[in-house]
Amino acid sequence: MNDVFIDVDYAQIYKTGQKIGGDVFLLSRNPDRNQIVCTLSDGLGSGVKANVLASLTAHMAHKLSFSEMDLTHSAKIIMNTLPVCKERKISYATFSIVDIRHPSLDDIQVNLVEYDNPPALLFRDSTPLPWDREMIDLQRDGAFKKEVLSRSVFKMSVGDRLIVFSDGVTQAGMGKGLPLGWRLDGVRQFAQQQIEANPSISSHDLSRAIVRKANGLDRLSSKDDITCMVVYARKPRRTLVVTGPPFTKEKDELLGEKLRAFEGRKILSGGTTALIVSRLFGKKLKVDLSCWSPDVPPCSTMEGVDLVTEGMLTLSKVATVLEEKRSVRSLPNDAVRKFVEVMQDSDQVHFIVGTKINDAHQDPSIPVEIGIRRTIIGRLRKALEDNYLKETSQEYL
Repeated sequence: MNDVFIDVDYAQIYKTGQKIGGDVFLLSRNPDRNQIVCTLSDGLGSGVKANVLASLTAHMAHKLSFSEMDLTHSAKIIMNTLPVCKERKISYATFSIVDIRHPSLDDIQVNLVEYDNPPALLFRDSTPLPWDREMIDLQRDGAFKKEVLSRSVFKMSVGDRLIVFSDGVTQAGMGKGLPLGWRLDGVRQFAQQQIEANPSISSHDLSRAIVRKANGLDRLSSKDDITCMVVYARKPRRTLVVTGPPFTKEKDELLGEKLRAFEGRKILSGGTTALIVSRLFGKKLKVDLSCWSPDVPPCSTMEGVDLVTEGMLTLSKVATVLEEKRSVRSLPNDAVRKFVEVMQDSDQVHFIVGTKINDAHQDPSIPVEIGIRRTIIGRLRKALEDNYLKETSQEYL
């Protein structure tokens, strides 16, 4: 797994009265090339028409960004494909494309192309950083004004943040206390304050803070779609999940060594697994009835371990929650919720899967959907990678 994690998330609030957004955000990762592409497109107007135009633009940008074509050339193709509004004489959609390549901690290359969206902001820790942009003039038939494409290439370091947003953010508050809206300087100052107050603030939290502030400036009645995306380069948050006893008792000590050496959060899933670790570490297991529910057995606590749960039933339910992308807030306060919270707050998850057969799992009275352990781990890994873009790995013991 990589020693750098690119944390990307976004937040969005639709224009008041609309049930669909005119801003479209897309995110894809290509682990084989250590590449991430983020696209934010703002369709002209709002509602369904704007969503269709923004979706067309964003998907074109996404597809072309993963090709071998130069990003500037890709952007020109998009511009030439987009129609010009006959009435307003402007493009039907604006866009920002962020292409990130991150082979190592010391080499995080960003290729940024912007067309008619507010300029992106870059922070090193809490300090705003300027950078050079190349302006490329475009002139299409039927366009009312001279169109300019902005292209820039720069490096990010661990701790840097790139913030991209639609004009619903910079124009927030216009006519409602701020004559010219929040403006770029207002967004920059607010983001800086948020980072200073919480230097490790995640992309999830920072993007939502900016969107909530913009909506507040609009007095909770936004005149436009409000969308903000944050890219945060940082060291990964790692979690180790151990489930199932090793194939032979002689390998118990190896399991203990791997647990001791792991830097990050640790989860034990399975009663037999927890008893083995309790014996190896000389730590007591205590049942935690504060997170009890009728659906799954309660958690336990053990010094040096972040979470201890029952095995197959809990893992099966966790996999289902992740596959269905259910909100954590909708879950009862039980072992499944605690497990899912740790998974969502992790960047890299490593599974150690014991291969000893548990006789209890051969009982025909156990529900069929529980399946075998490795099948459930496969479901967990697929859901984490596909639905939450986490990095996962596993080994058998």
